Amino acid sequence: MGTLSLPRKVSVLGSTGSIGVSTLDLFEQAGVEVEMIGLVAGRNVARLAEQALRWRPQLAVIEDEALLPELRERLQGSGIATAAGAQAVSDVASADAQWVMSAIVGFAGLAPTLAAAKAGAVIALANKESLVCAGPSLLRTAKLAGGAVVPVDSEHSAIFQVLDPQAAAHVSRLILTSSGGPFRDASREDMAKATLEQALAHPNFSMGAKISIDSATMMNKGLEVIEAAYLFSMPPERIEVLVHPQQIIHSLVEYADGSTLAQLGPPDMRPPIACAFAWPDRLPWPAPKLDLVTAGPLTFQHPDPKKFPALSIAKQALTAGGQAPAAMNAANERAVSAFLDRRIRFLDIPNVVAETLERMDRSQTFSTANDAVESARETDAAARRTADEVVSGLFAA
Repeated sequence: MGTLSLPRKVSVLGSTGSIGVSTLDLFEQAGVEVEMIGLVAGRNVARLAEQALRWRPQLAVIEDEALLPELRERLQGSGIATAAGAQAVSDVASADAQWVMSAIVGFAGLAPTLAAAKAGAVIALANKESLVCAGPSLLRTAKLAGGAVVPVDSEHSAIFQVLDPQAAAHVSRLILTSSGGPFRDASREDMAKATLEQALAHPNFSMGAKISIDSATMMNKGLEVIEAAYLFSMPPERIEVLVHPQQIIHSLVEYADGSTLAQLGPPDMRPPIACAFAWPDRLPWPAPKLDLVTAGPLTFQHPDPKKFPALSIAKQALTAGGQAPAAMNAANERAVSAFLDRRIRFLDIPNVVAETLERMDRSQTFSTANDAVESARETDAAARRTADEVVSGLFAA
């Protein structure tokens, strides 16, 4: 095996979340030597400090400025520089890292991801909102700066690995797979009575609360449809979602000649992170191997559109174009937050998103600013206000 050409200087945005933790664990397991430029966390100051002491970054950043004194106290005497706030996060992203893991959850990940793109870094993209809210601009910026965007979500990583760029014109369909979440086999009546604890209980993965709820509504797949459309230049009518409970096949690419290629692997985020880290090489490490004999039967079914209307809402937003996907994303974040606060019911979540988009369409409150981040930010703020009004109406009722 030849010598791998791996990134040396790296930054991890969202280091204390599940993807960030998996990234650092991969580095540990693979025994790769990296120069850590920056580690960024939102509020988990204890874990960030622990990671910083292990990986010795040039800069440790906590997004919540109120937690900076605690971070400094925990790192006192270590020689590790500290900072806080949104600007500090973007400063880390635009530093001289060759490879940046973009794993900040939510709209907050957009500005630093674009900053990394402008700096010409290879971006391992795990932040859905960056593509959903400003996909064309992000991809164009990365290309012009000499960098690249390599998807980390297992579904898009699967397509990235099996879609031959030379045969892209002959792709018939992209097929994204989904576990179906905790309500895969539940009736709509049961979903109407679903508790927060039931919605958070993902059958295959341990994830953060927001991502877990998105999985339960299947809005995560709606967002992934939009991502796939931008990443692979595919119209929405040629992107499908199938429920695949075993989560062994992560996605498929169907070609015009009838061939369908799939990428398979155990449900573990470290292999797609390894793919993004070593691309276009492959990283040898003690990865969990797929045993097809013990994996059992692989089954598939179409998602029920009545139980999971988020899928059609996302496709409608993608078709509408412009800032509609950004508005959809913001409305979903506010609706999920309201559900986590127990102010609305589970099935209210997609209803809040749909009603927000309808109201914004009627009032034409989508931003038309030329700057991608500013345009997305203005639309995001308007959508959040509108969604909060919808939630308030539901809560009052």
